[in-house]
Amino acid sequence: MPPWLHLMAESLPSLLWAGLVFTIPLTLLSFAFGLALGLITALVRLFGPLPLALLARFFVWVFRGTPLLVQLFVIFYGLPSLGIYLDAFPAALIGFTLNVGAYGSETIRAVISAVPKGQWEAAYSIGMSWRQCLIRTILPQATKIAVPPLSNAFISLVKDTSLAAAITVPELFQAAQRIVATTYEPLILYIEAALIYLALSSVLSHLQQRLEHRFGRYGGSLEANP
Repeated sequence: MPPWLHLMAESLPSLLWAGLVFTIPLTLLSFAFGLALGLITALVRLFGPLPLALLARFFVWVFRGTPLLVQLFVIFYGLPSLGIYLDAFPAALIGFTLNVGAYGSETIRAVISAVPKGQWEAAYSIGMSWRQCLIRTILPQATKIAVPPLSNAFISLVKDTSLAAAITVPELFQAAQRIVATTYEPLILYIEAALIYLALSSVLSHLQQRLEHRFGRYGGSLEANP
């Protein structure tokens, strides 16, 4: 076995373990919390009172207009100046959640706005309240439209979690950095890490296509592949 292949085989369990214990949980939790935050932000911007709508708009403006890495540094390295100390993983989770929430809110706001106004009127005409109309009629239709952009955001988040290495979260990329520090083989280890990210992204892309196809079978605006 060539030395480079032997090194990749030896380091693979450590990289996969870091991905399983840190990268995947960080991705799933951040996306779930971020979607919830994005939904609330979008609803406030669309239907909330003006002061709250302006506050939501300010939140989106800040987190879409600044780099994610800077946001992570402010949370992990900056907040201790105010007496707020967070461990690396919670700091990364907060940072990614806020970032996903800001971007996700714009997607959710757009897809809700894309549902024809006639759907609201039809729901009101059969006696639904605003809340019932939103939950039973508007959000199910908006979900079909939101699947592709939100799926792409989730795949991007998997790769973005590598930024958590900068605030000492021992995820996949930092695991590769630690092995590089002892083996002095950056090219081999970073290529191996890239291949793992590529494999994860490829699996998620395939699942995204299946999800879009499933939604397309039951109507909606998604196109189903034959």
